[in-house]
Amino acid sequence: MTDTLHIVCAKCSSINRLPRNRIAAHPGCGKCKKPIFNALPIELSAYNFNKHLNNDQIPLLVDFWAAWCGPCKMMAPILEQAAARLEPYVRVAKLDTEKEQGIAAQYNIRSIPTMIIFKDSRETARQSGAVDIESLINWVQTHVTMQ
Repeated sequence: MTDTLHIVCAKCSSINRLPRNRIAAHPGCGKCKKPIFNALPIELSAYNFNKHLNNDQIPLLVDFWAAWCGPCKMMAPILEQAAARLEPYVRVAKLDTEKEQGIAAQYNIRSIPTMIIFKDSRETARQSGAVDIESLINWVQTHVTMQ
């Protein structure tokens, strides 16, 4: 295990190198000076999806959703709570499947909401359907070491 981690900024998508033991100290981005973590899900797009997937050295939890989906709307406040509880050890993000149909097709998204955990650029767990906050946190913790 290395002493540093690469973390992509939530605001400007710049890659930052952080000492592992300082990840929870509310680090700021070296480029935009904003907090690297904001305790909210980040919006992923074709512009920043691969940057987070391939460069964040913490697990990435992605909610694949659409604006017209009732259960997806129910998940929005739950994902906000999850981001507040899981960061800085898990990055929580959302990807609109209507706007980013190519990415949704690449990951074979057939129903929404679908949540996928990625570690080291690879899918490690998948769950479809709306869940409550405790079920979501427990599911993530079964697949991710929180440290």
